[in-house]
Amino acid sequence: MKIYDLTQRLSIHTPPWPSYMPLGIQYFKRIAGAHMGQGASGQIIKTSNHVGTHIDGEIHFHASGRAIGEMTLEELCGEGVVVDISGEVGDYDLYSPELLESRAEIKKGDILIINTGYHRYAWDQKDSDELRYFVKHPGPGPGFHEWALKMKFKWIGVDCGSADHPMNTILKDWHPRLFREAEKKLGKPWEEVFPPQEYYQVMHLKLFPKGLIHAENLGGDIDKLSNKRTWIGCFPWRAIELESSICRIVSFEF
Repeated sequence: MKIYDLTQRLSIHTPPWPSYMPLGIQYFKRIAGAHMGQGASGQIIKTSNHVGTHIDGEIHFHASGRAIGEMTLEELCGEGVVVDISGEVGDYDLYSPELLESRAEIKKGDILIINTGYHRYAWDQKDSDELRYFVKHPGPGPGFHEWALKMKFKWIGVDCGSADHPMNTILKDWHPRLFREAEKKLGKPWEEVFPPQEYYQVMHLKLFPKGLIHAENLGGDIDKLSNKRTWIGCFPWRAIELESSICRIVSFEF
């Protein structure tokens, strides 16, 4: 069995999703006795749940949903596929179910991981580009969320800042110049294709109440699994209050 790590490295330099609290790590004691006591090192960690590779829980956007700690391992682990569309999409592009299905075998009940190629712009890569990673990445086109529900995926993973298109989030207001750039590439007014009352953060707002959540900021060995079916596991904290959780995502290839 081969094990592949699909997790982005985590550091105080890892950028959180825009406006969220970054990771902070502080020693409260050291082996030599600094601060309080000696003989062991100890740390305090402060962070939001949306730094590096993490999985969004239902209550992140659905108040009566479940917390991360209420999910079973059976829901978080299982058969799935890593679909590589990195050669077909670029800045602001839209991907469709048809594109994904043309690249790999996708089954009902799968864990679906989408490799857009934008993990190469993550903070720890040689082509690191934080703005491109969070604000310009490709995203799902109209109707994608309906297909995802019909397929009854366990969960969805993406190798970029959000499972939603960045221009279907608040980022379009925070980056008006880039929003105009995205509209120009689309060739028509954005709201004509994506009416905000129907598509604003649709992958969050319409899927989480149905129990279909997603993980974001995947990376690591993801390119080694292009268009392969595999066994996938997501391992967040088993914390009963968490709306989302930093996690480790791995693939087991038998």
